[in-house]
Amino acid sequence: MKVICDRAALFDAMSHLSSVVAGRTPSPVLQCVSLSATKGLLTLAGTDQEVGLRMSLDKVDVQKEGSALVPADKLAQIIRACEDPTITLEAKDNALHIKGSDAHFKIFGFDAKEAPAVRTFDPAKTQCEIPASALQTLIGRTLFAAATEHSRYAINGVLFDREGKKLRCVATDGRRLALARGECTKGDGKSSCIVPIKALGLLNKLIRDPEALVHITVEPNHILFSIGEGPSATILSSNLVEGAFPPFEDVIPKDQDKKVTIDSASLSSAIRRAALLTNEESKGVRLSFEDKKVTLTSRAPEMGEAEIHLDVQKYVGEPLEIGFNPYYIADAMKVLDHAEVIIELKAPNKPGVLKTGNDFTYVVMPVNLT
Repeated sequence: MKVICDRAALFDAMSHLSSVVAGRTPSPVLQCVSLSATKGLLTLAGTDQEVGLRMSLDKVDVQKEGSALVPADKLAQIIRACEDPTITLEAKDNALHIKGSDAHFKIFGFDAKEAPAVRTFDPAKTQCEIPASALQTLIGRTLFAAATEHSRYAINGVLFDREGKKLRCVATDGRRLALARGECTKGDGKSSCIVPIKALGLLNKLIRDPEALVHITVEPNHILFSIGEGPSATILSSNLVEGAFPPFEDVIPKDQDKKVTIDSASLSSAIRRAALLTNEESKGVRLSFEDKKVTLTSRAPEMGEAEIHLDVQKYVGEPLEIGFNPYYIADAMKVLDHAEVIIELKAPNKPGVLKTGNDFTYVVMPVNLT
């Protein structure tokens, strides 16, 4: 194999591949990236046996077709250190030579035939297509609420629940729940699966062109995403989270009788400021709702107190005081792009609901402030 590559494009691809391959493993080949040069393309692939990534670069000059399998971290470090706009990769006898204008590196690798299998995407099996920008919005509005460490393994991911062209993404950590709704440009049948946090975090980073289409296929134990079109499309595959996702529709309150619409920027600012005077022992912020006014108060022993007032156009319902973890509210405000947010409430010991139209619903459990 001999290929002349655009260094910046190669480094960008290796940055993503390095986050996929296994860090510590008894199998050295799982710490490697495979390189395969064919006509006009250099394809890089890696996996940790849970998530797999395949990226193809077309900014290359393939002078000799072939393949190589080398440690991903060392290759990424060398490419980062090189300063030339283009570099040459040449594979000989299970070693990869990286050449710049004034440097020559040689990395010992393995027989390319030992490369762990990384799934490919069959366009004919595409089950739905969704614009990249829409998928990023759905992921961004839910991923933050997924559990990162929990004995209930099924909530360590985001539920993808699709019927035809309607797609719902749901995440919960047991104390809050985020539900985002979107539409696919194409979609047939039904599918429901739980996608791991790692895969979705990487998928969000891989999407560079918001106008690109993402093709999705769900298999019994895997999900595959193909970003872009043609042979240079990026392919991300992942195992699915096992288990049954909680019945989330039962968690969303249906009988809230208090409602207020608040300017999103004002609420976000007030929550951040009120959170300044909270600590681990007293990390709740009290929100007092009454006609045309919301007051946020917080206090931390031996630190001080905060009181912030927000004017609102209208509050429907009896006055109410309720406590929330301010960081849970702040997390939701970060991912919203609406000018206003609707808050629905029932009682001090009942969940609160934040909404923006029909496309985002966020349920937050209250905290006891006494």
